[in-house]
Amino acid sequence: MVRMLRPFGRAVTYTRWLHLAMAVVWPSLWLFIDEAWWTVGTAVVLLGLAGLIPATRVVEGFQARLLLTGHRDGREDMEIMVAPATTWADRGRTMVWLELRLLLGALVSHLTFQLPLFTMDLVSTAVGGERVGGSWIPVGGQHWWHMLLAPLPLVLVAAVVVGSGHLITRLAARLLGPSHAERLAALEERTEQLLERTRIARELHDSIGHALTVAVVQAGAARAAGDPAFTDRALSAIEETGRTALEDLERVLGVLRESGKSVSGRPTLADADRLLDSARASGAKVDAEVTGPVDSVPGPVSREGYRILQEALTNVLRHAGAVPVRVRVHAGDGTLVLAIRNPLPAAIPGPGRGSGLRGIRERAALLGGRARTGPDEGDWQVHVELPLS
Repeated sequence: MVRMLRPFGRAVTYTRWLHLAMAVVWPSLWLFIDEAWWTVGTAVVLLGLAGLIPATRVVEGFQARLLLTGHRDGREDMEIMVAPATTWADRGRTMVWLELRLLLGALVSHLTFQLPLFTMDLVSTAVGGERVGGSWIPVGGQHWWHMLLAPLPLVLVAAVVVGSGHLITRLAARLLGPSHAERLAALEERTEQLLERTRIARELHDSIGHALTVAVVQAGAARAAGDPAFTDRALSAIEETGRTALEDLERVLGVLRESGKSVSGRPTLADADRLLDSARASGAKVDAEVTGPVDSVPGPVSREGYRILQEALTNVLRHAGAVPVRVRVHAGDGTLVLAIRNPLPAAIPGPGRGSGLRGIRERAALLGGRARTGPDEGDWQVHVELPLS
């Protein structure tokens, strides 16, 4: 019983009824001015033609979202578009929607007016009075048992209000919902958003992770050395690394705040020297060799190459410490090659473990390249090949 009464405690039940009643306001006014029924037929035809106007879908969609779902942004399981009709199929569905809304609205409005009058007639004839009048449903005679029937029309009104509300909401989802092309566009937009979020997550992981690793290694080395000069150099390196990480963080936050902001400010392989200097300041003995026209590498490849090099050096400092590192960067023959090797640490990580190694492989795959990571002749290697085209 409580479940049956629950819809009457929701405001959307009454806004749905209002949405249907609004559909018959202007045809009723037209009929009041000119009682000829052919004028109503003209109004119905004009209403259908209005569905051919692209902006009609915007107005109807906004009304449906606000009154049928209770939310301006349509936060329901259903989808109702608030966008101009761009195809003839969308316009046709809008025309059908307008006619069905008018038809259902006229039926519901008539029943919600006539059925309460019917109840009043039943009550009046049950107590020996005359019919109230106005009801189109005849009530014959004067009988006491009419009182037993009096609640039934009111129950029927409640059922009509709730049932018609659910029906018009389903029709709105079907006729004002997105077309196949709009669903595909929304899916592509959602995919782009997820890819952008993944890219930003990688950016934060690489930049902040590198800065924290360098800071931890530098602080540990400075405490163990006990040399004021070395401690001063370590603090300078920590300061510089932290400043770079803050710049990267501010840039990423800027991209989040402004969706159309360019990514041209991201570091490229032309800025690789600061990565190598940071690793050297942390105690690693970096032997770097850069060959080929690295400065002319395409922007996306150069930016991802920088992040791959950054993650590889971060992994060296995090898992192996201050060890000799060989870095080879070569651009030529349509391929950018990044090779980083260092002696294996005491605990050898598995070839597929760690979010850093997974991030390196994902970045390479995203550009159509390939990455090999794992032990090789007593060293740990990261070998990445990225196509330049």
